[in-house]
Amino acid sequence: MDGSTLSYVRKDWLESVFSAKAARNGGVIRRKISWVEQEIGRDLFELEVHRRGFRLLETRTQLIVICNSQPIRIVI
Repeated sequence: MDGSTLSYVRKDWLESVFSAKAARNGGVIRRKISWVEQEIGRDLFELEVHRRGFRLLETRTQLIVICNSQPIRIVI
């Protein structure tokens, strides 16, 4: 990726995503995989999720970030 398709500087994009109310309050945020790949790249996104101690789930076209480090239990 040459960066010409970025709508924000990478740092600003990450700041915007993780400053969402749900992220600040330990909730859940989700982003479309193709959008993450276009804006900053999946590797950088995964590194940031890991750096924050959050959990990342993938389902079909979405990345779901659990914005806390508590255990996760799949119920059904």
